[in-house]
Amino acid sequence: MVNNHEFVGTIKEIRRFPVKSILGESLSSILIDKRGFIGDRLWAIKNRSGKFGSGKTTRRFQQMAGLFNYKARYEGTTLVLTMPDGTDYRGDDAAVNEALTKLLGFQVTLAKEESISHFDEGAISMITTSSLRILSQELGEPVDPRRFRANFLIDTELTGSLEKDWVGRRIKVGSEVILRVIAPLERCVMVNNSQEELKQDNRVLKSLVSNHNASFGIWAKVEVSGKVSDGDKVYLE
Repeated sequence: MVNNHEFVGTIKEIRRFPVKSILGESLSSILIDKRGFIGDRLWAIKNRSGKFGSGKTTRRFQQMAGLFNYKARYEGTTLVLTMPDGTDYRGDDAAVNEALTKLLGFQVTLAKEESISHFDEGAISMITTSSLRILSQELGEPVDPRRFRANFLIDTELTGSLEKDWVGRRIKVGSEVILRVIAPLERCVMVNNSQEELKQDNRVLKSLVSNHNASFGIWAKVEVSGKVSDGDKVYLE
């Protein structure tokens, strides 16, 4: 115990997704404010009726095929969107909307978040290597953490589905950031989808539904802002 904090592991991966439901970027450090990662899911692909592109269709989202063929990153504060053929477009260039509309087959625009949040559930998502080990054992082969599009992958020597016991508690990440864990993350078909060299694998969601109430990982809100870097220690209050 350190100052009444229990050490649980270290930050192994930091991932930011500038545009909702498409691939993002791996970072060595990130600034966090009350909304979450600076720039995370700040943009979305929006259709004419105002729904955001997603892997599922709901009241707020429209399922759009092939979104994992697109990738986004920031160059400074400028959004850069990479198309399936490798062509880059700046987010502030109107040509990006024409290109997306042509490729997706219906009219869309790249839209910055306004009053309606682009988050499915909450600000910051996290998974642990412990939970990954459990799922990998169930499937009989290693499961790549990229399938879960988590902001933080926490490397831990602890065992079991730890995150479920963190709900309602606060965790300290690095020397500054404090998060409040709100709930498990409900999962949908997006965890099965192919991305980069990962193949489509329908067993992933099936195992989560059968063994984990269709959830994997947790989401948290930010209580204290700050900076987090690779290798930072994670403590549970």
